[in-house]
Amino acid sequence: MDASHDPLLSCLVILAQQYHRPTSAGVLADGLPLVNHRLTPQLFVRAAARAGLAAKVAERRLDQLSSLLLPVVLIMDDDTACILQEIDSESGEAVVQQPESGGTYRITLAELDEHYSGYLIFVRAEYKAGTQSSRVLDGRSGHWFWGTLKRSSRIYRDVLIASFLINLFVLANPLFVMNVYDRVVPNGAVETLWVLAVGVLVVYLFDFGLKMLRAYFIEVAAKKSDVLLSAQLFEKVMRLRYDRMPASVGAFSSNLREFDSIRNFLSSTTNTVLIDIPFMVIYILVISLIGGPLVVVPAVAIPLIVIYSLIVRPKLRDAVERTFASTAQKNGTLVEALTAMETVKTQRAASPLQERWEQAVGYISRWGLRSRMLSSSVITFAGAVQQMASVILVIGGVYLIMEQELSLGALIACNILVGRAIAPTAQMASLIIQYEQSAKALKTLDEIMALPVEREEGKHFVHRPRLEGGIEFRNVSFHYPNVEYPALKQVSFKIEAGERVAMIGRIGSGKTTIEKMLLGLYQPTEGSLLLDGVDIKQIDPVDLRLNTGYVPQDVMLFAGTVRDNITVGSPQVSDADVLRAASLAGVDQFVNLHPMGFDMQVGERGQSLSGGQRQSIAIARALLHQPNLLIMDEPSNAMDNASEEQFKRRLNEVLEGRTLLMITHKMSLLTLVDRLIVVDQGQVVADGPKETVLEALKQGRLHVRR
Repeated sequence: MDASHDPLLSCLVILAQQYHRPTSAGVLADGLPLVNHRLTPQLFVRAAARAGLAAKVAERRLDQLSSLLLPVVLIMDDDTACILQEIDSESGEAVVQQPESGGTYRITLAELDEHYSGYLIFVRAEYKAGTQSSRVLDGRSGHWFWGTLKRSSRIYRDVLIASFLINLFVLANPLFVMNVYDRVVPNGAVETLWVLAVGVLVVYLFDFGLKMLRAYFIEVAAKKSDVLLSAQLFEKVMRLRYDRMPASVGAFSSNLREFDSIRNFLSSTTNTVLIDIPFMVIYILVISLIGGPLVVVPAVAIPLIVIYSLIVRPKLRDAVERTFASTAQKNGTLVEALTAMETVKTQRAASPLQERWEQAVGYISRWGLRSRMLSSSVITFAGAVQQMASVILVIGGVYLIMEQELSLGALIACNILVGRAIAPTAQMASLIIQYEQSAKALKTLDEIMALPVEREEGKHFVHRPRLEGGIEFRNVSFHYPNVEYPALKQVSFKIEAGERVAMIGRIGSGKTTIEKMLLGLYQPTEGSLLLDGVDIKQIDPVDLRLNTGYVPQDVMLFAGTVRDNITVGSPQVSDADVLRAASLAGVDQFVNLHPMGFDMQVGERGQSLSGGQRQSIAIARALLHQPNLLIMDEPSNAMDNASEEQFKRRLNEVLEGRTLLMITHKMSLLTLVDRLIVVDQGQVVADGPKETVLEALKQGRLHVRR
């Protein structure tokens, strides 16, 4: 990736080099949601973490900067940036480094201040002690979920304060009623009535305002957490090791969507109930002060509801987990059917898919009904207990009134407070099913977040921004996960930079596995794989793929235009680079015939194009960055003979000095190579000059199992 168009990215590359953490621009920006193909100050912080640097955006005047804080990145008022390396307070000058050239120059502080926006970015290398590192970065530390919620702790603190006042204000109504019945009515004190009424109205106004503020604070905190958590989750998925991806894409996407249940659980309604629960103690305390013995009623009713909820919870959890698993299976069937609709129709596969779908739906309905009935029983039981508590309290209150130990107003106030005290418990019961769903979703997402990623935190790769294309396998063996037999067994071969090699072998011999290992998608179980003499595990996956032009056998396009699909990994490339790659791949032949040109839509998965056209776009992708290593898997299997000949002629024009590893079954493509490697049952059975190997195959001197 070229950083020349991005001042902040260029500054970060320079600082990474300065702190002895050299990292390429492509690695720093890969996977970040760039704005207009450039880093923003906030994205700069995330990108810096990849180079082992801690960064922080701040607002400072130049005269406030200490030389101990340098270097810093200054954000200028024309959307550019520079690195402030030194400040000479005596002469009033500064040493500034421009990202475009990397050169430094002296400038007066006054002149620099004219163009300085007032914002800068502090950058420091992270301190490491043993295997632990201090992570300032963007505040993401600790558990991915709870750590993110902790970032909103100040908001939740304000919510607690508001909740405390709101629950105190609830006491206004029963106390008002009690005083009216006990003092105003018997004495005819109308003036007192209006004083009390005005006081209560003022309290209600404050109560309304605090409730609105509390709901707003909770929604703001939930929205903030939602954005951060969603970004973390998707970033994690994009960084997962390919060999540890879940087997079912549909089930995996269903599990990811369950994050919605966590989001709903963090909503204002749920949080309000959970926050109000501890304040039940206030109401019980007031009931004991007003009603004396009547406090026994809520003191017994609340534990009854809690006990019943705890009894039902294990059965409810089991029903939720079964529903969860069935929903994932159902979604897997749906995604599989939609992505393979052509096969479903042409192979008449609708019946078994319909059967799988109906089985999943029936299973979901059965366990969903069970979970809803269990949840309803808790809610119904809580309502019944609340009603019985009111009746029992009135009965007990009447006896206390007859014994002149309680006033009528106090009884009415206690009755109001009992309902208010039990209400959060009843609402809590209705939230149990939401909690179980959220807990299961969080557990599943925890498992996803625990999966290994390609770029582990704290690991520093060998800086290789440009690879020459040398390949060496040294006794490489590989097992697919949960597969007993190895896909590769002690594979060894060496390809010098600039060689043209074809790999042939029957289906399932291990050719594709070798190809994916070269792309860093799989890692050797045993042995080592070297690129330019460096173990592939030490090379950053982004650097590896930026230097590799890959053409898969099964081409996957994204919904969008032809240009979007050619530049899918590098949207900032110039039109000249796109035209060059399109011409070499033959894309221009069908694009020039379309009125939309490079803006023609390819459809979802490229369904609007023919197989040959999709393959041409994949070849253009591979050639876009002029990589030194080209890996092509049956690059012309969807082309006619004329298109294939044109492809071979164009490819020959760019192969000079580049390494080519081609996997093919077509003899016509072997004219592009000088060497053949024959793979059979995960082993290299022949390796040598093309003519020699072909002759050995013809004569049957190679023991390739049929």
